[in-house]
Amino acid sequence: MSLWDKSVGAIPIFPSQLVVGLFVWFDLKWSEHPFLSNRMLIKTAEDIAIIRTLPLVGRLYCFPDKSEVPLPSPVAEAEPTPVRRTLRRAAPLLVPQLLQDQKKAKSDLLIQQKMAGAAADRAWDLAARLTRDILLKIAVAPGQAGAKVQNLSTDTAGAVADAKQVTLHLLGQKSGGGQQFHAINTMTLSLLLGKRVGLSRQALTDLAMAALVHDAGKAEVPVQIFTLAHRNKHEEKQYRQHLEFSLRYATESGKFSPEALEILADHHEAMDGSGWPTGKKDMGVGARILTLVDRYDRLCAPEAVDVAPLVPMEALSTLLRRESSKFDPALLGFLIKLLGIYPPGTLVQLSDGSLGQVVAPGVDSLKPTVLLYDPLTSKEDAQVLALDHADDLKIMAAIRPDSLPQETLAWIKPEQPQAFFMSTQTLSR
Repeated sequence: MSLWDKSVGAIPIFPSQLVVGLFVWFDLKWSEHPFLSNRMLIKTAEDIAIIRTLPLVGRLYCFPDKSEVPLPSPVAEAEPTPVRRTLRRAAPLLVPQLLQDQKKAKSDLLIQQKMAGAAADRAWDLAARLTRDILLKIAVAPGQAGAKVQNLSTDTAGAVADAKQVTLHLLGQKSGGGQQFHAINTMTLSLLLGKRVGLSRQALTDLAMAALVHDAGKAEVPVQIFTLAHRNKHEEKQYRQHLEFSLRYATESGKFSPEALEILADHHEAMDGSGWPTGKKDMGVGARILTLVDRYDRLCAPEAVDVAPLVPMEALSTLLRRESSKFDPALLGFLIKLLGIYPPGTLVQLSDGSLGQVVAPGVDSLKPTVLLYDPLTSKEDAQVLALDHADDLKIMAAIRPDSLPQETLAWIKPEQPQAFFMSTQTLSR
């Protein structure tokens, strides 16, 4: 059986056997119960009272290996106990109010999470439409396209600069492909990293503008050049020309500041001098940010057809263990803290056996927000669970997509272009 098969080790029990210290699973959809998870360690008599109100005939299980106490037998537990006598007296008044309070707390949390994700999703849709139009038109109408770059960058950078809290979100499936995915991913990660290191509003705007068009010149280069993992000298020369075209478009637009143009010009340089076009080591902070997040996103979504994409954890490990000499070590450390130990997009196995996909980092890097796999529910309607609100759950391991059965892969769709954007909580004025 799969590690995330929820039935592994489960023993069917009766509600009369419930005691504090048992680890139980009630086989209900997340919308049919008031708890954050349907697999939990029973901690209080109130937990028992609430669980017993649920429709659990034939749907209640115990995991002895996860429990802190032995499982009582139905006969032994039938004898009155102080806890059960207390529950019987309190249930008529206690349980309805507990149930109402717990349902409200769960509903409020889920609404908050859904609203933040939906806000990021709507903002991405708008940014994607604008970016796609920019990349299509910047070669023929650089002034018009440059104005759109400036407006989008100013608005997005301003929202990030003013925000009390900015949360990165892995969004749901987005149709199609195109350079707008990579452009927005790099802009998003660049702005979050730029805010983390204290860049000004104008510096964030310059960084966003450079990120949006850093690959715009690829439209002038034969597309097959970018599908090659290894290029000869002639092919490499053609490949590098895309930077010249991107710089030309940005300059001709008249909308890019000298600082933004410098970021764009230097985003293929490296701290160890191995970059191009000049081999310089002393890039500004904006270029150091863009080159780092550009590489991270390309490790996760390579252009070359014969290069396998890395899962997010592998991409961070590659940057840290194999390529760290190319990047600013402080920025690399900040990126790792920003994305967390389990970056958005990572598939994880939880301590209750569930399979999930990380959709947002948490305040605690070990407790991100996870979309729970449920084959009986569409991915769009599946439960989103912030693990920092679920004390009994933790991540046990990261799971490679190629270890999953086809039906699970079809639900998760890890091969789709992954899109990131942010939600912001604005400072009160």
